[in-house]
Amino acid sequence: MIPEYKELKISKKANSIISIFVIFFIGLSASAQEKLQPLIPYKTDTPPVIDGILDDPVWQKAPHETGFKTYHPDYGQDMVENSVVYYAYDQENLYFAYRCFDSHPDKIKASVTSRDNIHADDWICINLDSFNDHQSLYALYCNPLGVQGDSRFEGGQEDFSVDIVWYSQGKIDDEGYTVELKIPFKSIRFSHKDPVEMGVIFERMISRLSEAGTYPSLDPAQGPNFLTQTRTLIFQDIKHYTLFEILPALTYSHSSSIDEGKLVSVGDAGDLSLTAKYGLTSHLVLDGTYNPDFSQVEADAGQVDFNLRYALFFPEKRPFFLEGLEKLNFGGYYSGDPLREVVHTRTIVDPLVGLKLNGRIGDKNTVALIYALDELLDTDTENYAHFGIFRYKRSLAKDSFIGGFYTARERKSGFNRVFGLDGQLRISQSSIFGYNAFKSLGKLDEASPKDDGHAVKLHYFHNTRNMILMLGLLDIAKEFRTETGYITRTGITMFKSGILRMFYPKSKIIQRIDPMIHSTQTRDKFSGLYETFNSIDLRLLFLRNSTFLAGYRYATEVFLDERFNTSIVRMVASSQFTKQFYFNVSYYYGKKIRYVDNPYQGSGSDASATVRYLPSEKLHLDLSLIYSDFYRDSDSSKEFDYTIVRSRNTYQVNKYLFFRGIVEYNSFHKQLMTDFLASFTYIPGTVIHVGYGSLYERIKWESSEYVSADRFLETRRGFFFKASFLWRL
Repeated sequence: MIPEYKELKISKKANSIISIFVIFFIGLSASAQEKLQPLIPYKTDTPPVIDGILDDPVWQKAPHETGFKTYHPDYGQDMVENSVVYYAYDQENLYFAYRCFDSHPDKIKASVTSRDNIHADDWICINLDSFNDHQSLYALYCNPLGVQGDSRFEGGQEDFSVDIVWYSQGKIDDEGYTVELKIPFKSIRFSHKDPVEMGVIFERMISRLSEAGTYPSLDPAQGPNFLTQTRTLIFQDIKHYTLFEILPALTYSHSSSIDEGKLVSVGDAGDLSLTAKYGLTSHLVLDGTYNPDFSQVEADAGQVDFNLRYALFFPEKRPFFLEGLEKLNFGGYYSGDPLREVVHTRTIVDPLVGLKLNGRIGDKNTVALIYALDELLDTDTENYAHFGIFRYKRSLAKDSFIGGFYTARERKSGFNRVFGLDGQLRISQSSIFGYNAFKSLGKLDEASPKDDGHAVKLHYFHNTRNMILMLGLLDIAKEFRTETGYITRTGITMFKSGILRMFYPKSKIIQRIDPMIHSTQTRDKFSGLYETFNSIDLRLLFLRNSTFLAGYRYATEVFLDERFNTSIVRMVASSQFTKQFYFNVSYYYGKKIRYVDNPYQGSGSDASATVRYLPSEKLHLDLSLIYSDFYRDSDSSKEFDYTIVRSRNTYQVNKYLFFRGIVEYNSFHKQLMTDFLASFTYIPGTVIHVGYGSLYERIKWESSEYVSADRFLETRRGFFFKASFLWRL
């Protein structure tokens, strides 16, 4: 599955909708895609050498598939270039090989880059439903040089934070390129049966043509719904492992900070940590960690942190929490909903110990449990907070499921607990209905009264070749609160709707035309006032992964019992302009709110731009810009502007070793950050990182205080070293 083109993956019966949720009764008798015979991989006693060259005897004997059909920009067309995929296995591993023909091998887009950074390249992907139950997918991507990317897809969302241990190599030649992959059975979760059944969709992307295709082909009436369109793979007599992994890690850091205008040492810190993983079954895994190192290898990219209504969101990057994170996705969620995550593990800041259990119990039951003892560093009255998280899902027909959550953050002085139900029901081959209903109970501190609230959401989503339709209704109480999740707003009732119609012109320039209309009507419970959001956009898709979007939004927003105008115009464009050059730009101009105790109306611009230049396969130069400003309506004077410029430059020696330097300037805070890293990753878990960074500010020490200055003064400096080794026993 690919992130840009999935638009989610979900008969043409949407026209019979009479009201928002009568769709429960629509399309229950929708015709199913013709049943395809299972694929039987070749079982070998002599595994192939994973070198990207298809000269091993196994590939002469293994079955193969061809005849890839497009699903982007349109469905059911023969791909311009032919592809052949081979599949085999032994007791311990899965093996796949691709021969990707290309009549212009010099135009193949490939780079030596870091893991999960290949989606601008040409690539192939193995979409593997390891339980063959239409509930989740492993997506294993590989570019023509063998560089990997991987993800987990579940609950309508694709999570690229997961890192799976597997092996790959690729070679470009005069006919195109070849790729070989080895996937250890111990790296994936699957049923403890014989034979074992898995589902698969083979995928290929040709970047310069903006063309993506699959085998088996996707049904236009079902849209890009990968989960229910896989082809069955059958394996016999494979080894079921008792997984046991130990991951010791060593960290050392030295930091300095400014004191009376001079940089002085704050001290050294060294630590040992231990994480272990034990497979209770081939599909249920217990993880434990003591004194984990949760330092980030790379600082979060700068974001505008001024004049915000709610806190910024930062994604999870810490390895202990990443595996199984997709199981915490919940039914009924749609991009932009106020309740973004029921469980946001970055609320666990500095755990002393952590335990995690995730996987399957039986054929249909999925569980995820997390416990963490979090040290509280910002309080003198208590030392720890206890986190407890429980997630249960039961799979139903196709990709339908029902489930529930319980989350808790317990302190001596207060607590917060959230519990509820969620689910997703496929009501036709192209339509799903999702829902969630949560209740929160809590007490901020000993002096505060207990509070409780609810958050409820109903959601309908329809996706085919020609149309995407979305309807949603949500209600969040004023008192709803979560200390383990992420929510941007409470005290609202909201109705959301949207439609995207896709047209396919017979043009050599424009591949697809997408007019889009969205409308959201909201009642603010604190004031009783209503607000509106109505947008119309036109998106054009071109060759070379190029997109242009222009639109207008008429909108109002209620803040502190006042209604403000937030209408904007916007333009967004992106393109892999040449093999070496990529850009993405966006510009928004319109009305804004000054979020202060006495808010007022204003206007301004928001812009961003990213330019990526690859002078060679190994050197990546990225330059990005974020800009925001605000002008008061009352006197048209500029109140602030905010600029972040970030340069990220990487030399990738090979797919294991890279050197990276980052320089970021924040004009609002007058800060300059530098961050340098040398990193070696053999497989996920076996790593060595050496980093050095500094922070500079435009200040100076004068007359016993810091004052503004024209020059930069180094105010912080840090060095760190980390090494870990993954033992698989």
